[in-house]
Amino acid sequence: QVQLVESGGGSVQPGGSLRLSCTASGFALDRYSIGWFRQAPGKEREGFLCIESIKTSKIKYYSESVTGRFTLQRDYAKNTVYLQMNDLKLEDTAVYYCATDLTRSNCPTSAYEVLYDSWGQGTQVTVSS
Repeated sequence: QVQLVESGGGSVQPGGSLRLSCTASGFALDRYSIGWFRQAPGKEREGFLCIESIKTSKIKYYSESVTGRFTLQRDYAKNTVYLQMNDLKLEDTAVYYCATDLTRSNCPTSAYEVLYDSWGQGTQVTVSS
């Protein structure tokens, strides 16, 4: 059974850091691209970051708001992708999701939800002072 599980969310002050995990079961995570989305209160879910498969492991940014602050890393042994978030801001408060499509190894041109068919349950990140 294909499953993605996010973890690592929590509360942090502005300027702080968090590392979220996206762990896969039922398939080898490194063969596919992994997208990250977030949904802030009262807003639609938006895609902001993606990492390609082990062929390149290129990272694609879809949102300028996270460029320079967020990045992704793969841990092949743990079948996990980490989202490292630094210099967190109030507007980063959201539920964070990872997603994949088991037919694609590259990151799509645009971060459309419909391009992903396997999703984690989400993890809450709250940035507050």
